[in-house]
Amino acid sequence: MTATIVYLHGFRSSPASIKAARLRAHIESLPENSRPRLHVPALSHRPAAAAQAVAQWVERQAGVSVLTFIGSSLGGYYATHFAERFAARAVLINPTVHPYADLEPWLGMQTNLHTGEAFVVTQRHMDELRSLAVPQITRPERYFLLVETGDEVLDYRLAIAHYAGAHQYVRGGGDHAFADFCAQLPAILRFAGVAGAR
Repeated sequence: MTATIVYLHGFRSSPASIKAARLRAHIESLPENSRPRLHVPALSHRPAAAAQAVAQWVERQAGVSVLTFIGSSLGGYYATHFAERFAARAVLINPTVHPYADLEPWLGMQTNLHTGEAFVVTQRHMDELRSLAVPQITRPERYFLLVETGDEVLDYRLAIAHYAGAHQYVRGGGDHAFADFCAQLPAILRFAGVAGAR
């Protein structure tokens, strides 16, 4: 039985993101017998398709003792949905709580920052995001929220309120990319059930 981590990237991002790369490198630096299984999917820009693909991957797994979703920004919203759906743990990094409102200014043509793929964000995207909403988390102890007050994209206070009762790390300053990510990786992995995480 091995701990499994699923990292979910944010809007216009990909598995090539800086945080995904740093998480992968940190896990590879651990002793081989304590490394968790890591899955970093390329999420479709369509929320319904992204959710379906992740759910199908989880349902195919066997021998998973501890399942943790780590999500950044929009990925944190997805991670919350999956934590409730699969009774899993979730680590949320500067997450959006209401992406269907936060992404309204992004309606129209967009480009993936890593792949260069062009896609159009429509009202249907917002409707699909609403369908994945978790109005209130049911098991706060399964959640670990990390926010920085200097987030220039999202209001960190909304996340603090939404994840009330969860483990929370609130750092002054920083930015939406979460500048302190590397320093918090040992704590993140310990929360994910990785023995000997450092």
